[in-house]
Amino acid sequence: MNNQKKIAVIGGGSWATAIVKMLSENLETVGWYMRSKSAIDHIKKNNHNPNYLRSADVYASQLDLSSDINKMVENYDVLIFAIPSAFLVGELEKLKKSLKGKIIFSAIKGIVPETGLIVGEHFHNVYDIPYEKIGVITGPCHAEEVAMERLSYLTIACQNQENAKLMSKSLKSWYIKTKISDDIIGTEYAAMLKNIYAVAAGIAHGLGYGDNFQSVLMSNAIREMKRFIKKVHKMKRNINNSAYLGDLLVTGYSIFSRNRQFGNMVGKGYTVKSAQMEMSMVAEGFYATKSAFKMTAQNGANTPIINAVYNVLYNNKDAKKEFKKLTNKLD
Repeated sequence: MNNQKKIAVIGGGSWATAIVKMLSENLETVGWYMRSKSAIDHIKKNNHNPNYLRSADVYASQLDLSSDINKMVENYDVLIFAIPSAFLVGELEKLKKSLKGKIIFSAIKGIVPETGLIVGEHFHNVYDIPYEKIGVITGPCHAEEVAMERLSYLTIACQNQENAKLMSKSLKSWYIKTKISDDIIGTEYAAMLKNIYAVAAGIAHGLGYGDNFQSVLMSNAIREMKRFIKKVHKMKRNINNSAYLGDLLVTGYSIFSRNRQFGNMVGKGYTVKSAQMEMSMVAEGFYATKSAFKMTAQNGANTPIINAVYNVLYNNKDAKKEFKKLTNKLD
């Protein structure tokens, strides 16, 4: 095991907690930045995150906990960002230390609202991080199942194979299997898009559509995803691989999917604002929908599902009428 590079996780939510748990299986010390000082104090006393994924054991003796993001950047070589994309810019504004020379991995499944970019592109364009020092950690993998140590699969995408291998070895365990990919852009866009399709699946469920329609919706969604990604980053890829289709299916169908839950509430008649207030976690699909819709208008991809979700979430269109129209566009 290569322990020369020290790894820190940036974020205090459920996915960050799951990643810390995975890293703790292999590393003697894991850096962990979270904003909440009270949460840090609780972890030091009780060995679990009081706010997210309480069933996951994270032992304080293995953790270098801090509410100072600059300390993490200064002391660690590899930084895994696992915070909602809507809060990324706000956290990065706290930086006084340079990210130059750091290896950045994104475990964020969304678009940065302020720039309309996926996270890897944001770090490259705004902070001048070369793509060979940027990686993506994607599923299919729910944090809740990591906490229960149920068999899960991760895809590590990175141009630099040594960095990909380092992250793969650091995360894998008896209940985590890892695979390496070189499709950084495609896997990150897929991780963003699947949240939109999960919102669509939730809306459909809330409206009363059954499993038969859900299967058609997901079948069309993977083909729509392929068309979208091909427009933004053309390369040879198998869209049926787990990083694309697998991640889409688990997010679209799972009871743990907050994007599906958000869509389900909208389908049942909640306003978008009330559904957001009701949930304790961010539904990335809400922000991703706006960015994806804008991109399809620019690149000309055929995306009827994204368009329907956008109309419901941002144009206040009636969900029942929009999905009735959508049913005639699917096959």
